[in-house]
Amino acid sequence: MISILTPAFNESVNLENLHARLTQTMAQLGEEWEWLIVDDHSRDDTFAVVQRLALTDSHVRGIRLARNRGSHVAITCGLHHVRGDAAVMMASDLQDPPETLGALFQKWRSGAQVVWATRREQPGEGTHAGFASIYYWIMRNIVGMKEIPARGADFFLIDRMVIDAFRRCDEQHVSVFALITWLGFRQEYIEYDKQPRAAGRSGWTIARKIKLVVDSITAFSDAPVQACWLLGAALMAIGFLSIVVGLTVFESLQAAVVVLLGAIAGATGLVLCALAMLGEYVWRALDQSRRRPLYLIEGTAGVSAAFDGRSSAGL
Repeated sequence: MISILTPAFNESVNLENLHARLTQTMAQLGEEWEWLIVDDHSRDDTFAVVQRLALTDSHVRGIRLARNRGSHVAITCGLHHVRGDAAVMMASDLQDPPETLGALFQKWRSGAQVVWATRREQPGEGTHAGFASIYYWIMRNIVGMKEIPARGADFFLIDRMVIDAFRRCDEQHVSVFALITWLGFRQEYIEYDKQPRAAGRSGWTIARKIKLVVDSITAFSDAPVQACWLLGAALMAIGFLSIVVGLTVFESLQAAVVVLLGAIAGATGLVLCALAMLGEYVWRALDQSRRRPLYLIEGTAGVSAAFDGRSSAGL
């Protein structure tokens, strides 16, 4: 069975249209399926629409969160409750065309355990496109997740094994997409054309975009700590050179000014290095407290009956 997961916030005007297209697409594909809608505490009648759809179609299930937590929490909730052999996460605003599902299923049946639907073109216009470009550049070049699609992927399929591995990662502040990338397994890509939003208004605010960047960096990289090391060392070097130049090249008042500036730069660098040292200890404590599995086993061969399945999660 295929589980289709859709987070929704104030999407009452889009859900019935999406339901019609999903029903048609899945009938053509001949797949057994369920549609799980996670209502992120919408302010409109989104959940009333979900309840109405669930009454008329046994494929539809719904969950309403007690408060608005953002799309990544809604997706996490959905992945904890899907029942299928694979799950597809797709938006409720019809920007992710249901007709793309066939290509996702084909890759999955060919052996891929994570299938990203990547955009052929850069998403959105104006500030949204600029933010997306910066975010994915940071994830690939600073955080070090080279596997994450360069043009982004808001639409993906994951196998039951990946779903179970995801459920073992009990974290409060994390990007779902980055965590799935970090899990590994066999990841492949298809391309699709992201469609304009059908109706309604996106709840993806600037504040939530900034939070996503912070969560993604702090959850998977110590790059800010390393930046403190580099900047601190650079300032200390500049300060030392300034003092040397001030004492050997300049005279009287000029020398005093240069030496003072050098001392300030050196002291600032020393403070940054001290903060970086402290940050290293804090990062290690944070990394340990996340309790992510130390490793995940994708498959086994010739395993005896005494094999303890718990070790597949690094326990």
